[in-house]
Amino acid sequence: MAKESRVTKSLLNARMNLICYFVSLIAAFFTRKILLNYLGTEFIGFTGTLGSLLGFLNLAELGVGVAIGYVLYKPIFDDNKIKIEEVVSVFGYLYRIIGFFILGSGVILSCFLPLIFQDAEISLYVVYLGFYSYLFASLFGYFFNYRMSLLSADQRNYIVTGCFQLTNTTKVVLQMVLAYYTKNYYLFLLIELFTGILNSIILNHIIDKTYPWLESNIQRGKLLFKKYPEIGRYIKQLFVHKIAGFVQFQTLPLFIYSFVSLPMVAIYINYTLVTQRVQSLMNGVLDSTGAAVGNLISEGNRTKIFEVYKELFAIRAFVSGILACCVYHLISPFIILWLGEEYLLSNVVVILVSVQMYLFLLRGTTDQFLFGYGLFYDVWAPVTESVLFMLLTAIFGTYYGLPGVLAGPLGANLIIIYGWKPFFLFKKGFKKSVSNFYYLVLSHLLPTLLAYYSAVKVSNAMMSIIAIQFGWFNWFLTSVLFTISITIFLYLFAYPMSKGLRIATNRLLKKRIR
Repeated sequence: MAKESRVTKSLLNARMNLICYFVSLIAAFFTRKILLNYLGTEFIGFTGTLGSLLGFLNLAELGVGVAIGYVLYKPIFDDNKIKIEEVVSVFGYLYRIIGFFILGSGVILSCFLPLIFQDAEISLYVVYLGFYSYLFASLFGYFFNYRMSLLSADQRNYIVTGCFQLTNTTKVVLQMVLAYYTKNYYLFLLIELFTGILNSIILNHIIDKTYPWLESNIQRGKLLFKKYPEIGRYIKQLFVHKIAGFVQFQTLPLFIYSFVSLPMVAIYINYTLVTQRVQSLMNGVLDSTGAAVGNLISEGNRTKIFEVYKELFAIRAFVSGILACCVYHLISPFIILWLGEEYLLSNVVVILVSVQMYLFLLRGTTDQFLFGYGLFYDVWAPVTESVLFMLLTAIFGTYYGLPGVLAGPLGANLIIIYGWKPFFLFKKGFKKSVSNFYYLVLSHLLPTLLAYYSAVKVSNAMMSIIAIQFGWFNWFLTSVLFTISITIFLYLFAYPMSKGLRIATNRLLKKRIR
């Protein structure tokens, strides 16, 4: 395989993720209303419920893709094509097992569809066609698309992202047009199935062109699985990590319902809809460096590895600080314009939501290097985090309501994600004192707080001069002024304290000059 720059590939991945994010956002914005109007809220709700049901079935995959990606880093760096073929064959074998498990579970689940949708005014023919269309579309990934793991590990995930975005955008536009002219449920669902087939054909054609030497064999993968016992070990470890995060994410609304009220769940979700979009935007761009980190660690240069960690941490801290401050400063006025004042949450809750988002975004760099080093074996950590999450949430929620419920996961996060995880990485990976991590955190957190205070003063002063009273336009102008202000202030305040930010700046300037 031709050697290409890690930075070049990371930028390609980030650019493609960014483009696809906005394309999907625009497509969803324009198609959602037409689908609701012409197919009905009940049918669209039905398809959403199908997605959730299949999401639970797909829990069987948790950990396999990441484990295979980690095992591929070294042979990709060494250009060891024989080992790459072997690992991909093992992946095909494991995905075939998962595919049959999901298929069997899906068939069993389908027996209960009449009970699940007994109150829905939708024909059982439509229910079953919809369920099996979504099921078979997802199964293509397990039976035919498993080789795309090589593209991801080889930092070519932009190919996968672009392929799926092209076909999925075409799908939703076609579904919108047919819904407008025919209002036919069957056509909508058949297009869903056809898209899965088309995705598989295009992706496999691209893989054949990119890696013409690749010959994977699922039967051979069954025999080779014994040759790579570490894959099974990593899968078990990663499954615990992933399932713990899934459980926490799914149970938080239940805690809000239990300790506050059901209407408060809906009001809180309005805020998380915004923060999740922000998180998706940033993760789509910055998570594109994950395979590059694995490739870098395979190189074995400890000094270079730690320098890149500081650089990626600085970039992530810079962007996270801007986004968290923007969310805190702008989300309440946005909610007033979007839904009305009756949907506002208290300032304390907004602070907790913003801090939680900041910590979630900032952890990404440490997670990438933990995965790059293969440090998955601390399976007690996610279990402990989940126990702390439930315990602290229940205790604080009992006494403080919604702020208490949100303080629970925050406390668990600080203890495990910002206590144990950095210690684990710095001790086992970098072989350095964890004090380096906390210096990095403080050297970016303090400038962020100072930049927020300065940006508020400047943007408020400018808005008082402009004095525009039009609702949405006023909010948009405030957003632009505040975002520009905090970006400038944070860069000026963080640059002297952050070596990583200085390295990133020099790298960008050199690229511009070239």
